[in-house]
Amino acid sequence: MPAAVVLFLLLFCVDGLRFAAAVTPIVGLDSFLARQFRKDPHATNDSFSYMPSALRTPLGRSSTHPPIPASLLSFNIPIPITVHLVGRTFTSFSPSHLSSFVASSVSGGPFHVITPFSSFSDHHLSISHSLQLSAKLSPGSLANSLSQVLESHLTTATASFSSSLSAVPYSVIDDIISQDFEKQKTVNSFHIYVIHLGRQQREYGYSYTSGDISPGHTKCLGSIWTGKDRYLWIDLGAGPVDYGPALSGDGVLPKGEFHPFAALHGPPKSDKALLSEVASLILSAYQVLLVPSLRIQVPFEDTLVVEFIHIHGDGDNFGIDWNSVEKTFYDEINDKGLLLGDQKLSFKKYEIKFSECAICSFAISRATTSYTSRYLFDNYTLIVSEYLDSKRLHQTILESVVEFRKAANVPEDEFGRFLPVYVFDLDVNSLLLLDRYHQSVAFKDMVIAVRTRSSHTVSDYSCNGHHVFTLARELERPLIGSILQSMWGVSPTHLVWSPSHNSSLVDYTWSVGHTPFGPFSEISSLSFVQKDAARRNVLLTYLNYSISSGLDILDSIAAHGGDRNLMKHSRHTEFLQRWNLFRYKLQKSISAISHFDYEMALYYARSSDHDLYAMHSHVYQATQELEASLVCFKDPPFPWTTFSLSFGMVSILIYGYVKRDRLFRNKRKQF
Repeated sequence: MPAAVVLFLLLFCVDGLRFAAAVTPIVGLDSFLARQFRKDPHATNDSFSYMPSALRTPLGRSSTHPPIPASLLSFNIPIPITVHLVGRTFTSFSPSHLSSFVASSVSGGPFHVITPFSSFSDHHLSISHSLQLSAKLSPGSLANSLSQVLESHLTTATASFSSSLSAVPYSVIDDIISQDFEKQKTVNSFHIYVIHLGRQQREYGYSYTSGDISPGHTKCLGSIWTGKDRYLWIDLGAGPVDYGPALSGDGVLPKGEFHPFAALHGPPKSDKALLSEVASLILSAYQVLLVPSLRIQVPFEDTLVVEFIHIHGDGDNFGIDWNSVEKTFYDEINDKGLLLGDQKLSFKKYEIKFSECAICSFAISRATTSYTSRYLFDNYTLIVSEYLDSKRLHQTILESVVEFRKAANVPEDEFGRFLPVYVFDLDVNSLLLLDRYHQSVAFKDMVIAVRTRSSHTVSDYSCNGHHVFTLARELERPLIGSILQSMWGVSPTHLVWSPSHNSSLVDYTWSVGHTPFGPFSEISSLSFVQKDAARRNVLLTYLNYSISSGLDILDSIAAHGGDRNLMKHSRHTEFLQRWNLFRYKLQKSISAISHFDYEMALYYARSSDHDLYAMHSHVYQATQELEASLVCFKDPPFPWTTFSLSFGMVSILIYGYVKRDRLFRNKRKQF
C-alpha cells in the first residue's frame, strides 16, 4: 500500500477518534432531561437545580466545547428527504445518479429572513440547514396502479373546448400516493414522489377544485400536489402547463422545454439529462417548500389574538365570512398544527363606520394614488387607474393607531401577541386594490385588506393561455395568507430570499394546487408546507435569540480578560457547567426540529433560558466584584559603583584643572 494512502488512513482515524471524543454524550443526561420533560413540559423550573452532582461534574469540563463564539455558530439542522422514483423510465442506476446530481450542488446554508426586525439586521439566522437525500425506486405495483386509474379517467373524460389539456382531479392520483405514504410513514422524512408513467393518449393536467373551466372562471391546471402530511408528488408527464404574469414580470413558468416541468414534452432526453432536470426540481422544492425563507422573525408568545377591525359604510356592505377564516385555523389547530406548547389562538371582531371615523377616510384619501397604462383599441388609448399605496396606508394607521382603536372600541392590549387586521370595505363601484395587484397585504405588525363593490376583474396573470380572474369581493383566502405571514412568518410559496441578489425572488413554480397563496390556486386550507413552517419559524426565532444572547455573554467576558480571569474558581466551574448544558440543550432542540418533534424542541429551547439567565447573572456579579489591582514595583538599587567611578573621574579632572600651574611649572622652567 502506498505510503500516502497509509498516512491518509492514519489521519482519518485520528480525526475520527477526535470527533468521537468530542461528541461522546454524558451518560444519564438524556434520561434525566427526558424525565424533566415529563414532569415539567413547559420548562417552568430550572433543570440544573435538580441535576445530581454525577452529571454536573462532566459538564464542568471545558475541553469539549469551550466558551467561544464558534461553538454557538455551528448549529445545523439536517433536513431528511426521501425521493421515490415512480415509473418504468427510471432504472436501478437512477437513484445513485440523482443523489450525485443533488450532492454536487449547493444544498445548504443559513435560514433566511425576507423582512428582518430592522434595516440594520441581517437577512439570515445563526442556524443553518443541510439536505440529506435518500433516493429509491418505488415498486412496479405503484406505477401500475397509477397508470390504470389515469388511463381509465382519460378514456372516459370529455374533451374541453377551452383548453388543450384534459382536467384530471388530483385525488385520482393522490388517493394512491397517500396510501403508499402511510406505509412509508415510519421513515422520519419529507417524501417526494417523482412520477413518470409514459406518454398518455391525450395531454392532461390536474384540477384542484370542482367545476369546469369557463370564460368567466379560470381554473389553473397543474402537475403537482402537496399533501396535508409530509409528502408531495410531481407528475412529469402532466402538461405542458404554464402560468405566471401575463404581460411582464418575474416568476413565470413557461410552456417551453427549458423548464424542468416540461422536460418530457420536448425532444427525447437521455436518462442522465432527465435526472438532472429532476435534481433541479428537488432542489427548488427544497428551497421553496421544505426550508422556505422566514417572512418575518416570530417571537414566542403563549397568547395569540387576531383582531378583525371591519371599517365600512352605512349601507349593507358586509358579506365577509369571518367564520370561514377562523375555521381554517381552528381546523389546523385541532389537527395539532400551527401552535406550540400551551399557545392559544383567539379571534375578536370590531366594527367602525366611515361616517364616525374621520381618520379612516383621511387614511384612504392619503393612500389613493394612480398609474397610467396604454391599451390598443382603434388606436393607443391612455387609461388612468387608481390604487391604494399599502405602505402609505400602513404609515397613516401607525401614526393614528390610538384613534383607530378608540373608534373601534378595542380594549387595551393585555399580555400576548395581538395582530390587528384592518379591512376597509369601500362603498365605491370602481376597483381599488393595494399596490395595484393585492386584496390584502401583510406587515410585521398588522394586516391591511380592501374591497369595493366591484365583484371581479381580469388580473395581470395568465394560466394555460387564459387570463386569471380575481374575485374582488372574496377576501377570505387573501386574509388567511396574510395572517399566516404576519402571525407566523410563513412566506408565500412564490417568494424566497436570495443572498446572491440581496433581494427576494419571485417564482410561481409551486404556486398551484394546495396553497393559500397566489392567484393560481383557489384552496384556502394549509398543506404540510405552511403547518411545518409556522411552528419551525417560531422555534428558529427562539433559538436565534438564545444564540445571540449567548454571544453577548461571550463578548462581555472577552472585554474583561476572559472567563478564567473574570471569575473565581467556584463560580467559573458552575459557569462552565451552565455553558455546556446550555449548548447541549440547543443541540437537542436542533435535533428535535430535524425529527419534526416540535414540542420537544420547544421544551429544550425554553429550558435553556434558565441556563442563559444564570450565565448572565454570573458574568454580571463577577464584573461588579472585579477590583482594579495595583501592582507595586520595587525601586531599582542605587548605582553606587557607576556613581563612584563617575565622581572619581570628575574629581580628578577638577583637581588637575586647579593644580595645572603647579603640575606644569617644571616644564616652563626648562625653557
